[in-house]
Amino acid sequence: MPRYRRMRLEGGVYFFTVVMHQRQPLLTTELGVHCLRKAWRDTYATMPFEVEAVCVLPDHLHAIWSLPEDDADYSARWRKLKGIFSREYRAGGGSCGEVNPSRQRRREVGLWQRRYWEHRIRDADDFRRHVEYTHFNPVKHGHVARVADWPYSSFHNHVKQGWVEPDWGTIEPDEIVRLDAGE
Repeated sequence: MPRYRRMRLEGGVYFFTVVMHQRQPLLTTELGVHCLRKAWRDTYATMPFEVEAVCVLPDHLHAIWSLPEDDADYSARWRKLKGIFSREYRAGGGSCGEVNPSRQRRREVGLWQRRYWEHRIRDADDFRRHVEYTHFNPVKHGHVARVADWPYSSFHNHVKQGWVEPDWGTIEPDEIVRLDAGE
């Protein structure tokens, strides 16, 4: 079995793509939104991180996190967040995907894909490209025609901060067309 090696840097900035098992479109349902918000808050309360950008789509999400200066353990954060979401989702009446024997042995409930995509942000240009990719994703997947029309995105906070214009994101920026983001 291959061993995955992840780049870990204390205080690093990372881009993530995290996907639902079998691309189940659960995250933007009323129950999914509630459970994800709770999982995010509860994880942050015990294992802080700064959210630089995030976009939640029905079957996956993209996030850029900055970790504390003395911490590189984003894996524990995602494990905790996925676990809280899964417990809350099932407790709220949500159903799970098919659970094969391998998932049963690992006590997985069939809500999340096991692994996720991670990329360490290397410089300001890399950061900008990944933020743009994150925010443009709902347009890329055909959910909306304009980035501003998607409610589950940090794009709106970036506009309030004056970091981006409200009408940005009707055309895909050339710099992100071939960006490898683990989708």
